[in-house]
Amino acid sequence: MDLGKITLFSAIKQRMGWSVERQSVLAENIANADTPRYKARDLKAFSFKDVVNRQQRQLKLDVSNPSHLSGNPLTSAEFRAREERKPYEVSPGGNSVVLEEQMAKINETGAKYKLATQLYRKNIAMLRSALGAGR
Repeated sequence: MDLGKITLFSAIKQRMGWSVERQSVLAENIANADTPRYKARDLKAFSFKDVVNRQQRQLKLDVSNPSHLSGNPLTSAEFRAREERKPYEVSPGGNSVVLEEQMAKINETGAKYKLATQLYRKNIAMLRSALGAGR
């Protein structure tokens, strides 16, 4: 059984990959905290809702009777949020890395990674229980 084909597991895997990549970007920001004119970078926020919406667009429901509803998913274009990156402070050398901000983001990303691994572990346990492997 390929768990990557299940929407929930695919989303969790993508979330974990995003967390790893974000930690790398944040570590690079910290490493360049003293580099003149270095601009802090960050990844676009990860959204489970966007992943699920992409999966729903690919999902086509079978209609066995003409009076049944086709079940076309709603678009989420009106719910998109824009995020503008403004650093809290910039050093005289033009460096926009604030170590406290970067450390807070690293802590937040670590907590979200831990949550994703716990969701993955709990859903695997639930599947095992449903298959009778937990007995």
